Amino acid sequence: MTDLTRNFVKAKRPCAEGFRWFLRTHQSGGDYQPVLDALVGDGRVDDACWLLDQFGPTDAVLCVDAIDAEAIVFAGSLNVRGPIEVGSIVRAGRAIRAGGGIRAGRAIVAGEDLHADGAVRSAGTLDVGGDIRTACGIETGGALHCGGKTRVEWDLVCGGALTLTGDAHIGGTLEAHARIQCGMSLHVGERIESAGDIHAVHGIEAGDAIRSEAHLEAGWGIRALGPIEAGGAIRAGESLLAAGEIRAGTGYGIYAGLVVRCEDWATSARVCARTRPDRLMSGWWAGDGPL
Repeated sequence: MTDLTRNFVKAKRPCAEGFRWFLRTHQSGGDYQPVLDALVGDGRVDDACWLLDQFGPTDAVLCVDAIDAEAIVFAGSLNVRGPIEVGSIVRAGRAIRAGGGIRAGRAIVAGEDLHADGAVRSAGTLDVGGDIRTACGIETGGALHCGGKTRVEWDLVCGGALTLTGDAHIGGTLEAHARIQCGMSLHVGERIESAGDIHAVHGIEAGDAIRSEAHLEAGWGIRALGPIEAGGAIRAGESLLAAGEIRAGTGYGIYAGLVVRCEDWATSARVCARTRPDRLMSGWWAGDGPL
């Protein structure tokens, strides 16, 4: 374990109150994880998170049957055979794996992957550096960030901005109370709804409607087995396909085929909808054809 000496901690420029706590409780220094545990035990969870930010993750693994606590900050990986329930924060420097659900009153943070066999619920934020995989759904009261791939078997409901760096597969409904940003392709089994922009670097596919209160954009194509509606512009690099209507916001246009060569316009820049959209600025209108 890393030995945290007075000079070692002081070099990181901690806050005065936190440094006084360290000097009072660990005059001769202390090992990394026991200091994190002591901070959490004294209700200094934010200081424990700061310490983890400064000194980084370890290769330690904590294997337990379940976690039921006010908070836990662990520098390594958490392997929990059952559920995790905390009043405020559950944070791991590396991975979090739970055989049940994960519930936190403030934040869930994993430096690497997060895998759960139950539902994941955070009244605040969810921040995962690697992949997210859950056998049920995810619900957050604040922002959600995933640095890898995302696979959620049920619904994903995000109370803030949703940032998904890799490919995302959502089995049920995807709902965000702010923007949705996907760094690759977004596949959703049911509807997609956002109170802000929806943007995917690759494609967007939904088993029902796609609705954005702002702009809707995909670098490749957009396909919905329901209507496609936006409060702003709708832009697709390739085809734009809907089983219902396609509607942009007042004063905004609809653009398909923005990255398609002219000779491929009829096959790769198709626009299909129940009726021809108003203000269709680009794209090959194919009528109410097969999607």
